Amino acid sequence: MIRLDQVSKHFGPLVAVDRVDMEVPAGEVCVLLGPSGCGKTTTMKMINRLIEPSAGKIFVDGKDAASVDEVTLRRSIGYVIQQIGLFPNMTVEDNICVVPDLLGWPRRKSRARAADLLELVNLDPGIFLKRYPKQLSGGQQQRIGVARALAADPPVLLMDEPFGAIDPINREVIQDEFMKLQAELKKTVVFVSHDIDEAVKMASRIAIFRDGRLIQYDTPDAILARPVDAFVAEFVGSDRTLKRLRLLKVTDAMMADPPRVRAEDPIETAVKLMEEHGHASVVMVGPRGRARGVVRLEAVQGRKGVVGDHQEPLPGVVNVKSDLRTAVSEMFTHGLTWLACVDDEGFYKGYITQRGVSQALGAPYKDR
Repeated sequence: MIRLDQVSKHFGPLVAVDRVDMEVPAGEVCVLLGPSGCGKTTTMKMINRLIEPSAGKIFVDGKDAASVDEVTLRRSIGYVIQQIGLFPNMTVEDNICVVPDLLGWPRRKSRARAADLLELVNLDPGIFLKRYPKQLSGGQQQRIGVARALAADPPVLLMDEPFGAIDPINREVIQDEFMKLQAELKKTVVFVSHDIDEAVKMASRIAIFRDGRLIQYDTPDAILARPVDAFVAEFVGSDRTLKRLRLLKVTDAMMADPPRVRAEDPIETAVKLMEEHGHASVVMVGPRGRARGVVRLEAVQGRKGVVGDHQEPLPGVVNVKSDLRTAVSEMFTHGLTWLACVDDEGFYKGYITQRGVSQALGAPYKDR
């Protein structure tokens, strides 16, 4: 959807961007990352010609951006900035409809679009459509800024540190909402940030800049696992292995289809299963397969009766859709070395161990 071919920008003797080559596939989120003054914002602004390149070409949806009328180009690209820039004398509804109104949309269509977009960014249209920007919190204004950028349904969205001025709690919420929105709309997004954690969370690909040059361009996992040089390694942080926990899912480290027992099974069956598999415990499931409890080998050896008489509450569970950061946090919080993994309805799907997490983190090195 977006391709930069040897793009440079000079401001007099200063080289702000130096021969950048990169492609952003349709529907992906590309985060431009790097220290202040590295060229990331200039690079983004050249895509919609807010800044003209000094050399090279930029293609948007296969067309040379320099050959497209500037107004037409910008109307086809949504733009969200940190300062938001809502018009204070216009209602939320009219702010969202700025571009559709310029494009000559029928009023009924544009206002219906505004109401739909408010719902998408998790704001009640009945409450917010007729409000003015001064009546909104910073987080609410930022959501309106995103809605306005999406109003004309552009295929490309440019975002310049859009959540940087929001407090950490609301920033996390808005990031989550944006990612849900992106999963539904699948826009091609170029996103400038200075926050490696934000980039890891939101990006399909990360472009790391230094002194105007593109140093590394790859998936978040690849950058964290294999930084190309000392600068990238230092920039992403010495805790980059821990950062990767957010990228991997429980299913990446889970032992699937493990042994299990039911309440009516003889305790000898549970002991045999644990000994055969080298396990210190085994999960007890209900009649339909939901995780109900656990039987520990050291507690039942030599005992008689059925599993239900000796089962203990599960020390912890984690959803199979969760990331490994959630799983590890649960383990450390409760002093556990393993967790039962369940689906949304509580059905037992497998288990995850600290060793399994370590192996999953090491997998990309082996793959490469």
